[in-house]
Amino acid sequence: MDYILSIIGPLAAGSLVTLKLFFITLALAVPLGLALALIRISRFTAASQAVNGYIWLMRGTPLMLQLLFIYFALPFVPVIGIRLPDFPAAIVAFALNYAAYFAEIFRAGIQSIDRGQYEGAKVLGFSYGQTMRRIVLPQVVKRILPPMSNETITLVKDTSLIYVLALNDLLRAARGIVQRDFTITPFIVAAAFYLLMTLVLTWFFQRLEKRHAVYD
Repeated sequence: MDYILSIIGPLAAGSLVTLKLFFITLALAVPLGLALALIRISRFTAASQAVNGYIWLMRGTPLMLQLLFIYFALPFVPVIGIRLPDFPAAIVAFALNYAAYFAEIFRAGIQSIDRGQYEGAKVLGFSYGQTMRRIVLPQVVKRILPPMSNETITLVKDTSLIYVLALNDLLRAARGIVQRDFTITPFIVAAAFYLLMTLVLTWFFQRLEKRHAVYD
């Protein structure tokens, strides 16, 4: 027990890096995903196809490959040539990747709304923006909660990929202690940290689903 208590500090510090990446990614990827979804279903064919191609690229290649590309290869790309520090590079990679997944979730939710509601809103004199904000999106939120819950929990686990950039996240902190002390106990404690995070998220989304179910 004393040993576990002695390693809680370094692992907690690593979990703060993990949580920081998690929350910043959500703050960027959710609104970006919604914007991409709206463009994807718009009548502007060129923009819609461009977004469709972007989503296909992001979902069709591994997140780790995107992470490595942004950190190591982006500086050598003609015209762009930007070298990002490790943490900002991780933020960009995660936000762009998860925005593509969130975009598909939002698109499916929006397209699940009956077309009659759009027509009814038009008869009432609502603009497209008002229709989306007051009628469509409130219903979409309720419908997309389960897939959003799954993707958010996956994001917690995917944060461990920043290990490749030598960022001192929870997994890297645990591995450093394992190599130092020759025991797998830090991995077990790290697993408990991840399980606690996913437990909190699961509880949060279940509460949201129950809250919105009241209005069914």
